Amino acid sequence: MAVHHRNTASSPAQEPPLTIARVALYARVSTSDQSPESQLRDLRQYAEARGFEISEYVDTGFSGTKQNRPALDRLMDDARKRHFDCILVWPFDRFARSTKHLLIALEEFRALGIQFISYQENIDTTSPLGQALFTIVSAVAQLERDLIRERVRAGLRNARAKGKKFGRPPAKVDADRVAELRREGFSWSQVCRTLNVSKGSAQRSVARMA
Repeated sequence: MAVHHRNTASSPAQEPPLTIARVALYARVSTSDQSPESQLRDLRQYAEARGFEISEYVDTGFSGTKQNRPALDRLMDDARKRHFDCILVWPFDRFARSTKHLLIALEEFRALGIQFISYQENIDTTSPLGQALFTIVSAVAQLERDLIRERVRAGLRNARAKGKKFGRPPAKVDADRVAELRREGFSWSQVCRTLNVSKGSAQRSVARMA
């Protein structure tokens, strides 16, 4: 369950836009004998100084390379439900398992209208510089998709040039047997069940004979 805190103290002079009221803190440690408190302490102080309502998501004993982490999965689900306005992490590597994962997540946050703050890297998408980061991330993600698509197309062109055929191989149909069954009064459905072929394949085989 997410833990909620509320601080009503006045905000400092420099603060993110007032549209942010709810922030999700995410912390992770790789082993169960480690404590996430050092991360959470800084994140709580940062959020409480600005009067944010806090939800905490903590993964304990999960390596950063693991694709599925319970608290992170729950955080992403709550983000899609717009349960908060901003995500606050300690460093990037506590949150993302790779640069690609970070880019994909940031792109999704941008689409959802959710801000992202990395405490140690001092990256804050509520600032003009941070908004520029969102734009760059989106452009990089689109470039990556375009490059992957072009690599796939180039690979297909190269394979076709070498004579490789794509798609399922044509079904082998005994056209003589199909014709024989039809002469005996079998319906197309009966022919297909008997020979275990599709109706189209059976009909095409007879048409080729003709």
